[in-house]
Amino acid sequence: MTTETKTRQRPAALTLTPAAEQRIADLMAAAPDDAIGVKLSTPRRGCSGLAYSVDYISEAAKFDEVIETAGGTFFIDGASVLYLVGSVMDWKEDDFQAGFTFENPNAKGACGCGESFMV
Repeated sequence: MTTETKTRQRPAALTLTPAAEQRIADLMAAAPDDAIGVKLSTPRRGCSGLAYSVDYISEAAKFDEVIETAGGTFFIDGASVLYLVGSVMDWKEDDFQAGFTFENPNAKGACGCGESFMV
């Protein structure tokens, strides 16, 4: 008798909108040769404590969360995952500004300029 173990796929910590996935594809199309993907982290910065930072990376860290998209690999810093669980990342562009936006259910507040958030 064989016992088959079924593992449930764990949902991603963060949901990327189609616009965010397209922006990642655009970034990867113009990426430096050694870039393996784009990584989101939440460094300590700003008046509320944490900020969102998106950068190219040339190697993954051991505990990074990995999300495969049609346009390239997206990484979430392992130390930032707990601050981002359940978040939605989008790309918004208008006549005056362009950038990633975040709907983060874990954020308890943000600074007035939108630079940083607190959990």
